[in-house]
Amino acid sequence: MVIETPKAIQVALGDSNPLMLSALSEIFDRDERFSLVSTARTAEGFLEAVLRVPVDVGVIDWTLPMLGGEKLIDVLRNQAAAPRIVVYSHAENQAVPRHAMSAGAAGFCSRSEAPGQLLDTVRDVAGGKMVFPFLDVRALRGDPLQSLTEREHSLLAALAQGRSNKELAQDLGITVNTVKFHLRNLFEKLQVNSRAQAIAFYYSTQAGQAATQTPRSDA
Repeated sequence: MVIETPKAIQVALGDSNPLMLSALSEIFDRDERFSLVSTARTAEGFLEAVLRVPVDVGVIDWTLPMLGGEKLIDVLRNQAAAPRIVVYSHAENQAVPRHAMSAGAAGFCSRSEAPGQLLDTVRDVAGGKMVFPFLDVRALRGDPLQSLTEREHSLLAALAQGRSNKELAQDLGITVNTVKFHLRNLFEKLQVNSRAQAIAFYYSTQAGQAATQTPRSDA
């Protein structure tokens, strides 16, 4: 019985720091699961390399000159044989992983992680997975308020005033059951589970803040 050896994952590296590029090259060269195909110190050099010799996964620094990681990923998205991209960069907060995911990267690994974590991330991405640290995905979807209907906006504003379902039904001229239906849709769009969370969301937005700052007339 012949046991086939798994095909090595073809990898390209992009990093402007020659010491980092050398260290990464050594890490991938030592692991038989990978085959290092090319290295580059600029986004343009990386792009030229992976378009000339297609690879499975590209590992790039987010600040790779001259294009930068975000623009490089955007360019690669329009190429038929483009590699899946893992961004290997510093991440003191969620901003870089979030932007990398939005741009179209398939994975992110922080430089503060052990080298083995990067290797595992590249392996999983080559296998078709998306690998990112925990992200608040709602931040990737823009402002949920933009998806609300006029009636749902009215409901949200009324909720923030403490109106009950019965009062909402009277205010809007609909039944209580219809109010409940609209509230379910509203909660789903805002990705909240309760009235309290919806109200908290409302006051955390610019619209909510503007409403709280509007002078009230006692006339």
